[in-house]
Amino acid sequence: MIVEYIRYRIADHERRIAFEKAYAAAAEQLDLAPQCLDYELAQGVEDPERYVLRIEWASVEDHEQGFRGGPYFRGFLAEIRPYIGDIEEMKHYQRTAVVSRTLRSPASR
Repeated sequence: MIVEYIRYRIADHERRIAFEKAYAAAAEQLDLAPQCLDYELAQGVEDPERYVLRIEWASVEDHEQGFRGGPYFRGFLAEIRPYIGDIEEMKHYQRTAVVSRTLRSPASR
């Protein structure tokens, strides 16, 4: 499993409202895509113009070839296209062994 983090900065309040609505619509495509395991969009508390989107993919290949080459990417991209220029970072990460006890398997406790 791979975790993709996309960091956005959206300064205008009205644009942030539209951004959240666009991602709610785009999320419908993520829900349909078998390559997407989980996702969440979080907004900064101290700095509300910052957002972090976390998407869990089965693998980098499932994301880049499977999802992007599949039937759900076009609808996803159509919703979020106006915000591509607001991206500050878009990278894949892999988990390390340092995780919450709730994420560890019973055998590792």
